[in-house]
Amino acid sequence: QVQLVESGGGLVQAGGSLRLSCAASGRTFRSYSMGWFRQAPGKEREFVAGIRWSGGSTVYADSVKGRFTISRDNAKNTVYLQMNSLKPEDTAEYYCAVDLSGVLHTASLYYHYWGQGTQVTVSS
Repeated sequence: QVQLVESGGGLVQAGGSLRLSCAASGRTFRSYSMGWFRQAPGKEREFVAGIRWSGGSTVYADSVKGRFTISRDNAKNTVYLQMNSLKPEDTAEYYCAVDLSGVLHTASLYYHYWGQGTQVTVSS
């Protein structure tokens, strides 16, 4: 059974930075892809960034491109989301997820396991 545990959320002023972590356990993740999604109140869950565990290919939503960076630490089975130049519209619950196919999908339906989420609030 795969377990994902997010951490690192919090309250930050606009223009600030946060780094989210997603610790994964339960399987060998080297053939999978990992994604970060977010969901603001009253809105659909949306893709933020994804990374292939093998090779490290990445993809980003246009709204965060140039501000957010996804990375992984193979030794720690952990995926990170470095968020810089945060804006109030980045406020949301952030979730990490695993896609067992290893393809860099951006649609949430392709992801098989999800973490519990971590709240990010950006004040103006």
